[in-house]
Amino acid sequence: MTGEAADIEIPPSADQADPAPAAEVARVRKPRGKAAAKAAMAAIEQRIGYAFTDPALLATAFTHVSALKAARNRTDSYQRLEFLGDHVLGLIVSDMLYRAFPKADEGELSKRLADLVRKETCVDVARSLGFQDAIKLGAVGAGAGARLRKSVLGDICEAVIGAIFLDGGYAAAARFVEVNWLERMRKPQRPLRDPKTVLQEWAQAKGLPVPVYREVARTGPHHDPQFRVAVDLPGLASAEGTGGSKRAAEKAAASAMLASEDVEGDGHGAG
Repeated sequence: MTGEAADIEIPPSADQADPAPAAEVARVRKPRGKAAAKAAMAAIEQRIGYAFTDPALLATAFTHVSALKAARNRTDSYQRLEFLGDHVLGLIVSDMLYRAFPKADEGELSKRLADLVRKETCVDVARSLGFQDAIKLGAVGAGAGARLRKSVLGDICEAVIGAIFLDGGYAAAARFVEVNWLERMRKPQRPLRDPKTVLQEWAQAKGLPVPVYREVARTGPHHDPQFRVAVDLPGLASAEGTGGSKRAAEKAAASAMLASEDVEGDGHGAG
């Protein structure tokens, strides 16, 4: 449980001398829980660089549906804010890409956008800001709670963007996204184009035939093989790559040849 233990009233045992009334216990414990939750949200505000006019929005962004009372509406969880934040993130990143890569065509911009707004990127941002420690969950076991936090981190990140947008408008949300996505935009975590495709297009532009791939070696056990593949083009030195499958090894070989020929392999095309 996270942040809920302070609200639990534990009745005193019969052999305790002068036990405090249950109501007094509640008065002592409950504010402590509220104070801890308020401090956690204040710490989040400091990390994200934005102070909320309506703190309830930020609290909702971190509230999982499992933490709601049975009678409460699911809309009191982060889910609606996630829906909004997902689209706000897409708009802001699209705007950033449009301005940062003036020579990129629609296809390249779409690939860059997909890489930047995918759930794994949002999870990475959430972890860098320590969001995992502030998620409000219901009564789940320690192991289940840890798994749940991991699975909803990307959703929480989008919910925070939605909350900032509602509280401070587009400019505030854009500042948050630019701070946390700018470097990721400049250095994509995944290749935007398959290196085999890039090598083939480059070869054709040079008047060369289609690259030829050949298996050089296969090592390791049957259930976990390692392949070594070479790629050949007339007039160029062969390049090799390794991988857990032939396709992965071919991609590695293509990347190695692109690097040896100083060919830009990410397909960014923007000046």
